[in-house]
Amino acid sequence: MTEPRTAVNGAVNGGPAAPRDPVDKRSSFYLMYESIVEATARPDGRFSQEIYLEGRQFIDKAMFIGGITDESILQLLMNCSGLRQLVHSIGISVKTKDENHAPVSFVWENWGRTRKYETGTKLRIPVPADGTEVILVLEEQAWSLDDDVPGKMAIEFAEQGALGTATIVFYLNDGYQVQAIEPEAPVDYESDAYQALLAKSLLNSGNNYRLKAAIEKAKRGEDVTIAYIGGSITQGAGAKPIHTESYAYRSYLHFKQMFGQNGGDHIHLIKAGVGGTPSELGIVRYDRDVLRDGSVKPDIVMIEFAVNDAGDETNGVCYESLVLNALAADNAPAVILLFSVFMNDWNLQDRLAPVGMHYDLPMVSIKDAVVEQFYLQQGDGRVISKRQFFYDIYHPTNAGHRLMADCLGHLFAETDQATAMPLDIVIDKPPIIGNDFVGTRLLDRSNCEAIATIAPGSFTAIDADLQMVELDDHPYGTPQFANNWMHAGEEGSESFRMTIRSKRLLLVYKDSGRTDFGSAEIWVDGQHARDADPHEVNWTHCSAVILYNEPVAREHKVEILMASGHGDRKFTILGFGYVE
Repeated sequence: MTEPRTAVNGAVNGGPAAPRDPVDKRSSFYLMYESIVEATARPDGRFSQEIYLEGRQFIDKAMFIGGITDESILQLLMNCSGLRQLVHSIGISVKTKDENHAPVSFVWENWGRTRKYETGTKLRIPVPADGTEVILVLEEQAWSLDDDVPGKMAIEFAEQGALGTATIVFYLNDGYQVQAIEPEAPVDYESDAYQALLAKSLLNSGNNYRLKAAIEKAKRGEDVTIAYIGGSITQGAGAKPIHTESYAYRSYLHFKQMFGQNGGDHIHLIKAGVGGTPSELGIVRYDRDVLRDGSVKPDIVMIEFAVNDAGDETNGVCYESLVLNALAADNAPAVILLFSVFMNDWNLQDRLAPVGMHYDLPMVSIKDAVVEQFYLQQGDGRVISKRQFFYDIYHPTNAGHRLMADCLGHLFAETDQATAMPLDIVIDKPPIIGNDFVGTRLLDRSNCEAIATIAPGSFTAIDADLQMVELDDHPYGTPQFANNWMHAGEEGSESFRMTIRSKRLLLVYKDSGRTDFGSAEIWVDGQHARDADPHEVNWTHCSAVILYNEPVAREHKVEILMASGHGDRKFTILGFGYVE
């Protein structure tokens, strides 16, 4: 539990002054409650856990974690003036796992009206790491006149990989009241109700021919590789530490412990989740990130895009194409479809599950397992609450990741006990949504000479500030699409030109929140195809878009140039996906 709080006196950069009246008497709500936090390396050299507040993120956290239902209170969180009207003070307590309790800092950043990331208030408050609560009184801080909206909070640590728990409480000004939220009993993982929840996740056992074969192969002590491809949940977002508490790693351990021999060193993991990206990008990077450019042939492939594919322009064609890409490998891997869920109970299971039914694949639905029981009372059938399952509005906590892994472990156990199907699945049949992008390959700076003719023009630099992803069981991030072409805004304005023979082509470019990045125009065969704006998503991230989709391969000329007035800004072409 959180340690007793004490107020800490001091200036803005040396600790906040104590409130004039006891915060115990004030109505309050949690934005974090004993949440596990982890120090991740940031581009500025700091190590922190970041919590973003812009858009609806602050409101959603207040609703789902703090239990706020009053719309008038929620609206006050939308901007800085409303926040200061509502909130008297913020209580911050952090307890680190190391015995020395090295000091940490709490950071609060507002986004500015004039220059979003530069003109808003930035506060950095030292916080003891032993669980003592520090009180940040809002009226005692020097706020920028250019403050627009709350931007983010962060817990900063002295070193990468440090772990702790954090509680953030918002104490309200006089005249505002919210309902108190009581702490919840721990999840009982040994209960019959928990086992029933796992059973409910099995959306389809499917044709077990391939999964049984992988299990039997593992039992014989032969090498078996389990691969995972998906978005940020597969990457491990919300899990602390990310490389050992993610559902992917934990379910890999389940398989290893259930079927591995002599310690299970012959069971191997490939984890290839990339945050904020749909199957439209997954189909481009499958060969590189899962097959490792042909060096790996996974025996089991988990595909998890149920909460990412709202960004798929093809409405499921890329997803089915990715499934078929995996199924068609010459070693006949088992493919398992996994459907995660957001805190608002949403996913794209209704769109994507028909693909699994069409090919009779094993499917596991976290939505089916948890959503209905979220609305039951403790003691009346609720096994795990939303506050226990979700780290934020998108990602699971360690408990949520454990539950996801246990659902997959249930599938493994049920398959092991079942009789093997006599015949393999059939994939040589018409698709249910579409298969246009089967066979998509990645083209980038490292392999382009054998595929296309490229004149890079002013896109000659290589961008090193890239989206970082923790692959496999690595605690560190790996840059995505390092073999790129960047227009740095310093070497002229000549366009990037490529001639390629293909049926279909996707562009992968870098999104960025930086103000020195600008938009580009994309032309195909002399016709304006689309514009690419790196600020649509507004954080460092990989974005895939379709440039053309035709039934027959022919030669195409692609030109990418900076938009009018953006020649002195930057733009990064991360790569292309093509179908011959």
